[in-house]
Amino acid sequence: MIEIKGKVKIEVKSPELSSILKTGPDGVPLFPTFINGQWYMGDNWQDVKSPIDLSVIARTPRLPSNITEQAIETAYREGRWAIRDMPGQRRLDVFHKAADLLDKFREDFVSILVANAGKTISAANGEVNSAIERLRRLDFDVKGVHGDYVPGDWSVDALESEAIVKREPIGVVLAIVPFNYPLFDTVNKIAYSAIAGNAVLIKPASADPLVTILFARVLELAGFPAKALAVLTIPGRDMGKVVSDRRIGAISLTGSTETGIEVIREAGIKQFVMELGGGDPAIVLNDADPKWAAQRIAIGIYSYAGQRCDAVKFIFAEPNVYDQLKASLIEELSKVKVGDPRSPDTTMGPLIDEATADEVIKATQDAVSKGGKVLYGGRKLGPTYIEPTLIEIDKSKVKDLYLYNKEVFAAITVLVKVNDLDEAIELANGRRYGLDAAIFSNDISKIRKAARLLEVGAVYVNDYPRHGIGYYPFGGRKDSGIGREGLGYTLEYVTAYKAIVYSYRGKGVWRYS
Repeated sequence: MIEIKGKVKIEVKSPELSSILKTGPDGVPLFPTFINGQWYMGDNWQDVKSPIDLSVIARTPRLPSNITEQAIETAYREGRWAIRDMPGQRRLDVFHKAADLLDKFREDFVSILVANAGKTISAANGEVNSAIERLRRLDFDVKGVHGDYVPGDWSVDALESEAIVKREPIGVVLAIVPFNYPLFDTVNKIAYSAIAGNAVLIKPASADPLVTILFARVLELAGFPAKALAVLTIPGRDMGKVVSDRRIGAISLTGSTETGIEVIREAGIKQFVMELGGGDPAIVLNDADPKWAAQRIAIGIYSYAGQRCDAVKFIFAEPNVYDQLKASLIEELSKVKVGDPRSPDTTMGPLIDEATADEVIKATQDAVSKGGKVLYGGRKLGPTYIEPTLIEIDKSKVKDLYLYNKEVFAAITVLVKVNDLDEAIELANGRRYGLDAAIFSNDISKIRKAARLLEVGAVYVNDYPRHGIGYYPFGGRKDSGIGREGLGYTLEYVTAYKAIVYSYRGKGVWRYS
């Protein structure tokens, strides 16, 4: 069993952040939510638990329907104009100031990411760094706010006219944030939506909403237009009425494929950008360095306990490299220290909840029942703690696996020997998901072939998949999503084209021969 260092508690040290908090009668911190410039407490509170020891570490208000309606109406009637009428340079200034404040309050954000999301100290610091960098790189997004000049010369109907085609904000964007990167995804979705001039309604994950709430405070301090932002602390099962609201013009969602399907079904006609289920394949060819491949793939397996849409879930290896790769993978995974993420030497912390840990055991048993062999891990070490798990199985049984047909959001991976690259591609493309893939090889022709034939949004050559701040665009195909996120790439999903056509017929502007 995992040794826990003591009961998890939340302590916000920065006066600028702690000033919005209250303490409940039992000593548990109460985090109000931000609704169009007001900090809302309410009467109905939801428990927020730590995955470290499952203790209640905070409470957030559960918004009643009338307050939710008020938030949407205010964002639509006032907020979208408040942010749109703010000069673009001032929007940039606000976000740059927010980056400085986030750095100033780093200690509080890191401690909450560890306590509430179960991240290791290193991973929590990395997420804060990524959020800061994302805010400081918004200039890349600004370059995407452009349009066209279209002359009318090329159509008889359009002669003696011209048009300016511009991008303008869609109005109100609903951003739905996942639990695995609660700070970065909050920052990312608000940043690209608001820099384009949209009001934002942000729905944090119920499991770890605290950093989203505190970032709203950061934006308030930075001078963000108050009416243009609301944090909706609502359980996901109660979001149907919100996503279907016609005042919302676009939805940005990061989450499971099942959630994405449900949102599309309920939302009606809107614009969508969705990063959904994944679980990536890594292909290792005979000419690859097995030690390097194992080292990089292992990180792709256990990073944040495998709770990443771009985590490596399948490894397809050619025969000549297979045995060396297998031995090196086992060696690398054996170095992983699973434990309390508050300990500096911990490399892999808990899963977000007990249900996910139970699903790992279910998936492992399923694989074993179909001829799979557990090469490493496969055990629960506590209610929310598992060992990183590597399972070997014959290629003929792969498509029957629970793991092949369902994304298990944990550090569990299947190793498969294949005859050649073609077999690897066929097995990779056979899944319903198509987020990313990795290939390890030095043969440029085979690398190019894989890059051409793999049905994914990105191919990583000689490294494990990771999205970072979105310097390169990311997003999937098939059941892995709609659209792309990344610096300057998401603007098209939260803006709309508008053509402004000027007619000069009969004004003597054009003199055609």
